[in-house]
Amino acid sequence: MDWFVDGGAVKLSTFIPLQIRKRGVRKVVIRPDGESGSSTTARGQFDSPMLVALARAFYWQQLLDEGVVASGSEIAQREGLHHSTVNELLRLTLLEPTIIQAILAGQQPRCMSLIWFQRNPLPLDWIEQRRVVDGFDA
Repeated sequence: MDWFVDGGAVKLSTFIPLQIRKRGVRKVVIRPDGESGSSTTARGQFDSPMLVALARAFYWQQLLDEGVVASGSEIAQREGLHHSTVNELLRLTLLEPTIIQAILAGQQPRCMSLIWFQRNPLPLDWIEQRRVVDGFDA
């Protein structure tokens, strides 16, 4: 994460080093080490739909921050998606950084999926988010 000042306001920038590649008819996430996000590790299972959603959400947020697009509705129109889908995914950019890191490492709780996030919006407060996520393991 990077902090920088833009016109007197402090901005937080998050860089997620992922690439999305087509493999046949599927889209897979390629991690910085060159492995696909669909592989498993001893520590956990990578959730490809969640990784793709995070990558898209942060890309779209960057477009919004840079003024390339004016709204989630404009993104939806460009991508051929419903505006509520775009806005749901943009909420992922509000996740606490350690939750994002856990998802990227395949170490999120097993029941935490993209569908879960779509049905259960997390609070905006990072401490409250952490309490919800910690409750999965209880």
